[in-house]
Amino acid sequence: MNEADAMKLVQDAIWSVIVGSGPAVTAAMIVGIVIALVQALTQVQEATLTFVPKILAVFAALLLLAPLAASQLMTFTEQVYARIETGF
Repeated sequence: MNEADAMKLVQDAIWSVIVGSGPAVTAAMIVGIVIALVQALTQVQEATLTFVPKILAVFAALLLLAPLAASQLMTFTEQVYARIETGF
């Protein structure tokens, strides 16, 4: 294994993490911005109001997009195992 192979493997691992966690992080970010906007408009500054909607949004995103994350992880795992079989 040379430097280019190692960099490609790390790059693929990082991309898999981004694709796998992206939907949940995006859902939490969007809900957080909406709740912050509502709090700013109504001047209700309660910190606990953001947690429940964010948790529900993250769970919904994970429920809907879990097959995407699983397929991305499976593809990465197969690539790593193929590299191990061939000796990199």
